[in-house]
Amino acid sequence: MQGSVVDGWRELVLRNRVDYEFQCIGRRAAIGLGLCFALAPRPASAQTDAARERPKEGDLLVAVTAAANPEPLKPDDLPRDGKQAFAWPMDPETKTVRNGSRLNKMLLLRLDPEGFDDKTKERAAEGVVAYSAVCVHTGCEVTNWDPDRQLLECPCHYSFYDPKQGGKMVSGPAPRPLPALPLRVVDGRLAVAKPFTSRAGFQQQT
Repeated sequence: MQGSVVDGWRELVLRNRVDYEFQCIGRRAAIGLGLCFALAPRPASAQTDAARERPKEGDLLVAVTAAANPEPLKPDDLPRDGKQAFAWPMDPETKTVRNGSRLNKMLLLRLDPEGFDDKTKERAAEGVVAYSAVCVHTGCEVTNWDPDRQLLECPCHYSFYDPKQGGKMVSGPAPRPLPALPLRVVDGRLAVAKPFTSRAGFQQQT
């Protein structure tokens, strides 16, 4: 009788130990599985915001004032030798306007290409040139246009840029040229040919 009781206790202890070990294994597996889910790469759509992505090759250009379902801009939409217009890039497939970052904002001018230097001629599309709208000095927008000298001007600290010479800084405190955005014409519409030639925006001076 005593032996059977002892054997019964041993069986119960052994069963409890096995159950405990299985529970531990289950917990460790669940933790490991959770860790795997946590470390697994997320879909690209969850990692990036398409509206904040920089202009990409093939993006179309739309006016910043456009409402819903904007129409892509054409070269003839811009007046020859007129004041700059402002635009956003737009994904041609998803119709996502990349207006989630002001660094994507660009200015457009339509000028006589005969006055362009070689690099600007390569980047222009039917006389239309595109540059970052953000001044590289302190980040103001380049909103002024000097029609007599055909120069872009930042109204904050009076940096002047030459759009016919690759956005070269002519005078003022700007430390470098305006980043240019090479263009092309696709089905009669203005499109991005290549990314900005340099980083858009300004760098804090130390």
